Amino acid sequence: MSGALLLAVAIPVVAQGGPESLLPPGFGDPEPSTPAASQPGPSSSSSSGASGSGGSGPSSSATNLVPPTALALPSTGDLANMAEAEEKDPAVYDLPPTARRSLDQVGPLTVESGGVSPGAYGAVRGEFLTHVMRASRAPFVSRWASITLRRVLLSGTATPSDVNGADLAAERASLLLRMGEADAARLLVQSVDAANFTPRLYAVAMDTYLATADPAGFCPLAPEAAVRTDDPRWPMAQAICASFSGDQGTASSLLNQAQRRGRLRGIDYRLAEKAVGSGPNSRRSVKIEWDGVDRLDNWRFGLATATNVEIPAPLYPGATSGFGDALRAWEARAPALSLTRRLAGVTTAARLGVFSGDTLVGYYARLGDPTDDQQPPASLYESFRLSYAGETVGERIKGMRTFWTMVPADGAALGPGGVSFAALPVLSRAAAALPPSAEAGTDTPWLLAAMFTGGYDRNAARWVRAVDAMEGEGRERAWALLAVGLPDTSAGVGRDRIDAFVEADASEDKVASHMLVAALMGLGRLQGDAASALLTDLDMQVASRSRWAQAIALAAQHRQKATVALLAAVGMQARGWAQLPPEHLFAILSAMRQVGLEAEARMIAAEAITRL
Repeated sequence: MSGALLLAVAIPVVAQGGPESLLPPGFGDPEPSTPAASQPGPSSSSSSGASGSGGSGPSSSATNLVPPTALALPSTGDLANMAEAEEKDPAVYDLPPTARRSLDQVGPLTVESGGVSPGAYGAVRGEFLTHVMRASRAPFVSRWASITLRRVLLSGTATPSDVNGADLAAERASLLLRMGEADAARLLVQSVDAANFTPRLYAVAMDTYLATADPAGFCPLAPEAAVRTDDPRWPMAQAICASFSGDQGTASSLLNQAQRRGRLRGIDYRLAEKAVGSGPNSRRSVKIEWDGVDRLDNWRFGLATATNVEIPAPLYPGATSGFGDALRAWEARAPALSLTRRLAGVTTAARLGVFSGDTLVGYYARLGDPTDDQQPPASLYESFRLSYAGETVGERIKGMRTFWTMVPADGAALGPGGVSFAALPVLSRAAAALPPSAEAGTDTPWLLAAMFTGGYDRNAARWVRAVDAMEGEGRERAWALLAVGLPDTSAGVGRDRIDAFVEADASEDKVASHMLVAALMGLGRLQGDAASALLTDLDMQVASRSRWAQAIALAAQHRQKATVALLAAVGMQARGWAQLPPEHLFAILSAMRQVGLEAEARMIAAEAITRL
């Protein structure tokens, strides 16, 4: 076994996100040069939004994709050669050479559209990448780590020479699915020409179209997939596609054949029959009963959601096939479901980083006028409306407080301070639009936390003086958020401030204090004797000799941005932030800072302070 693969085997499992940009304008850009004495301020795009009323804060913008390059027209000689070749083997030449996509570089994102460079994995072997991606247990504990990894997985990175590009694309898409990123996975699957599909990519494509509740997506692939794989779902997909094209005779024949062979039984067969019944001129009427069904997998989720069959809520916590919470995030974007039916899924998608702030605001705004008979809680929409459109600062803060203290629709537990973390990305723009105010009081840390979930670090910088003037509850958490989340150290990182945080820390075994020190050290804001003294006083360490820690440090040393982002997410396989070792956070932030992901590292650090 190669050394790289040995490292992959040793990846820790602790205690056991064209694609839309989730980043606000200017996030992660270098600070403009300013006189040393000036106070840090928001970027121009942030300040214009923050000064308005009615929640007109800075908005996340859709990624500007690179204009397609012009295709070179083939010469007359080339056309003759192509025609001759097509006569010999027409199946091989379905696409002209200029339209075929190479497997040497797969992915829709470029550097200009928010991705990483083609060489961002460096000289890492494909065997290593494949193993790491397949072994990773997502979703990960950090929302911002997931957002960063999504950008990497969607990037047009070079395929290592020891792996098939289609197989590696399959592993990337499969990991995106487990992260809850159904639409991102579909973008990646569709970046490979059908002629280049492998059995592994066929399997992941099936999972992807189930995750997007789009059985019609099976149809271009089904005939070949049914021959080249032994997956029993593909013959059923052929029946569904035959029905969608109006060929009910063929659909019935394929269904009967599958039933005789026992390829799918019970609820799985009935759901396929239900999908076939949704085709034109079909006379099938199938009623789905969930009695006796004790688990939910992607086949059941995809076909039930596509045919608008309600899935019993108790099945979600026991979801199998390694997807877990991801199924809820898939549900959030299912077009066949009503707004109210999608509420639990939207909550999960917010927490995992699947949905941007703009998407979340658009969803909740529509809850005020639902089109279905099921009504969401009136207080949910009213508090959301007040957060963005309240007439005074006090009214907006009151609306936000009500919103973030509501029990999450997906049943997740409330976090520190009785705050739902999934609510904060919804409110990020509303919080960023507020002027610094002593009126915020004990809500100040949660307003700052909401800003950092949306990447509004420069808006948060305006609150330094307000936090300095605070007294009592919430002051230390607000300071800690600024200390790790701002682009500079204007909030101060002196020993007296750290000691005050430690003294006020009510977390079990002072885990929040340990994570604060690890974050400050990982960001390079606490060094030398001051760092050593704190490590001794808190009886903690940040150095790790694990193979995972060695691997991420080596990747950072070689400036492998994509490898670092992948290993950073892998190092966050934990049930919660309290179970994540401080040495993991230190290694992750330090490595990300070295490869140019300093802004993302700061947001991860702020997330740690928020959730402990």
